[in-house]
Amino acid sequence: MENFIKMVIDSDPLVTELNRLAEFSDVPSPAVTRIMLSDSDLAARKYLCGLFQSAGLEVRTDPAGNLFARWVGTEPDLPAVGTGSHCDAIPHSGKYDGTVGVLGGLAAVRAMQKAGLRPRRSIDLVMFTSEEPTRYGVGCLGSRLLSGQLDPSDADQLVDSEEKTFATLRKETNLRGSLGDVPLPGDAYVAFVELHTEQGPLLEQKNIDIGVVTHIAAPSALRVSYQGVGGHAGTVLMEGRRDALLPAAKLVVAVDRAARDLGSKDTVATTGLLEVYPGAVNSIPRRTQLEIDIRDIALDRRDLVLAHIAREAQSLGEEHQQKTVVEQINADPPATCADLVVQAIEEACETAGVSHQRMISRAYHDSLFMAQVCPTGMIFIPCREGVSHHPDEFASPDALGNGALVLAHTLCQLAEAKPTRPKGKGSNV
Repeated sequence: MENFIKMVIDSDPLVTELNRLAEFSDVPSPAVTRIMLSDSDLAARKYLCGLFQSAGLEVRTDPAGNLFARWVGTEPDLPAVGTGSHCDAIPHSGKYDGTVGVLGGLAAVRAMQKAGLRPRRSIDLVMFTSEEPTRYGVGCLGSRLLSGQLDPSDADQLVDSEEKTFATLRKETNLRGSLGDVPLPGDAYVAFVELHTEQGPLLEQKNIDIGVVTHIAAPSALRVSYQGVGGHAGTVLMEGRRDALLPAAKLVVAVDRAARDLGSKDTVATTGLLEVYPGAVNSIPRRTQLEIDIRDIALDRRDLVLAHIAREAQSLGEEHQQKTVVEQINADPPATCADLVVQAIEEACETAGVSHQRMISRAYHDSLFMAQVCPTGMIFIPCREGVSHHPDEFASPDALGNGALVLAHTLCQLAEAKPTRPKGKGSNV
């Protein structure tokens, strides 16, 4: 029945709402800074709640700040279908990352409603708390808690740059209740699907409308510290030096080489942070600290590279007579998208008449953790030149409309939506 339903996405309201949401920011347009549970984030949440309620959705917020807007189905006791993404934004980023999945999800629900459909299963539109690691240094904080991948007591004790714990912040922002009540029951969702910009250039380069995600790469991270001996850059002779930057510099090269030599094209490793103390041109570095990101869609291969880099870090420290500390910050498992959802997305693309290809997500998303609790998939739309986490990020109205339409058809299938009005009465059948 769903294949005979004509749904239309008007991208103009979607663009307008994305632009309005971007105004809730701590910095001037076109940049967006919206840190989790900051004043701008709280104002954005209020705006979204108004939109959700205007669409007839039931709104609630859990103790972690995850926001749920439910379109109640005809059989509300059945496991629901979930969709959504996040709306927090790292400093000086853009207006499309995450927000496309929230407001695009709302556009999909509206299209189904306008077509006279009613889902058998309820549909939850979810805005996850703190997908970005900006405030507490933990990415996907809300979905980690929802999926039971983060201990509630550990989460409450997280501390931000102002020495404020998450427990204190929750109290200040009226997020009542225990984080122990946040994890989803195993039968909460029959499926979850997230709409997102690709954050890469492949779809635009190939002129393809939709990416159907099959795997989500997972991050792992190391923090490496070297403690050498500082001194005056002019008075300490070379033969007596224990410069802490030397092993760090060699490790940067070793990280790149490990990903190239031990992994595959899907293995990536990046030294994204290198701090040098005291950081003066005329002072020998006495301490350095690096943070290293290693990702892959294959857990065994990712962990092989991770372990190799950790050994290399220790070996370089010994070679240069440095006190060396190697810490594993995190190592999340990658996710494989469920055939059920992948096939539903591909069928939706055919129904919507848009081009599509299978691909992997090299960035991680809340879907990585939702995959721990239910069958999960992702829909990618192209973004201009693959730019993301930058004020210049952009997705065209056509791309936004295509993504929301494919999401609408996907939700129809997963929720088994049926017409509620007879043919000829404005149902678009």
